[in-house]
Amino acid sequence: MKVKAIILAGGEGTRLGPLTMKRAKPAVPFAGKYRIIDFTLSNCVNSNVFNIYILAQYRPHSLIEHLGQGRPWDLDRSFTGGIHILQPYLGNQDTDWYAGTADAVTQNLNFVRRGYPDYVLILAGDHVYELDYSSLIDFHRETKADATVACVHVPPDDASRFGIVEVNQDQLISKFEEKPEKPSSTLASMGIYVFSYDMLEDALAADRYRTNSAHDFGRDIIPQMLEDERRVAAYLYDGYWIDVGTIDTYWEAHMHLLNSPPAINLNDRTWIIHTQPEERPPAQIAAGASIRNSMISEGAYVAKGAYVEQSVISPGVFIGPSAVVRESVICNDTYIEQGAVIERSIIDKQVVIGTNSRVGSILELGELGITCIGKNTHIPPNLRIGRNVKLGTDLRESDLSHFENNLIPYGTALSLQTKQKLS
Repeated sequence: MKVKAIILAGGEGTRLGPLTMKRAKPAVPFAGKYRIIDFTLSNCVNSNVFNIYILAQYRPHSLIEHLGQGRPWDLDRSFTGGIHILQPYLGNQDTDWYAGTADAVTQNLNFVRRGYPDYVLILAGDHVYELDYSSLIDFHRETKADATVACVHVPPDDASRFGIVEVNQDQLISKFEEKPEKPSSTLASMGIYVFSYDMLEDALAADRYRTNSAHDFGRDIIPQMLEDERRVAAYLYDGYWIDVGTIDTYWEAHMHLLNSPPAINLNDRTWIIHTQPEERPPAQIAAGASIRNSMISEGAYVAKGAYVEQSVISPGVFIGPSAVVRESVICNDTYIEQGAVIERSIIDKQVVIGTNSRVGSILELGELGITCIGKNTHIPPNLRIGRNVKLGTDLRESDLSHFENNLIPYGTALSLQTKQKLS
């Protein structure tokens, strides 16, 4: 049985705000030492799927640098299988920027066709979960389906964000609606599909010239297959799965890792999440520092009098004397100076948080109000940054000097492109 996997990794991820200004969503850091795409890639190799195509488009440089030749995932193979990164290119009448997920696969179908696989896995590169794809493929074969959609139950309030599925007693899909305003169920597509290869090629060929199609698997391919009375099965997944497509869900996914037990056990040696390692020294916790229920990565330093609670601290982070970090995600090589307070915030890589500044806030309100600071931004001393603030990348102290009372108020969104409006 020959299986190829296609990982869709070209998403712009605008709902992640500052985190995707310089990188594609699958390349966003996660859980201290990983990138989001590591979970999908590791699921592949742990499921003995070693022939993988990654379709990249938006700001792929960080992603390509992270993946390299695929060695951490045992994908640096010269002959059979391995990792193949494919990007769109111009200059041929059959190529263009990807119009949708199905169009991305269509433009690269000649690569997928090589060796004529029996089955093709279509996967998203921006979800956090653990799934043995071999069980999914076995289910697809047993039901004699033309296509299978992996599905999971989601909270009713979130259902309108997903493709919603209705199934019959044979676990065949009877109805599929992409992001309906009034969902008819809570069973949602995980954006994971298995196709018998011949059916995939037929479905893409039929969709390619439909003028009213967005050329997307969820919006077009699956609904059209149902309309054509094809057998589309629903594989019901009962494990942890989250689409980290927004600031809130990205933050929530990290907090889930700090639960007892955690949503995903990263210490499970039977299902290792592989990643590109960094050469860092051990973390150092100074005498007099206090840490509660947090993840501290290699190379981090927590100074005397600092307090860290319910937070994820990434490699190379410096937390200065008497600084406080609560319910936050701090990414690589961020420097938090003495007396600074960070609460319910996401701080991207190489940010400087100035002395006695305050970022975010924890309030017992319905809205999370997560504050997010973009990569390489410098926060001046004594600045107060309110809840639900989004600051872009590469901002300097002079860019943040236009606010009254040294306060950036609730809900402010600021980047280098917009700062002139505030001056």
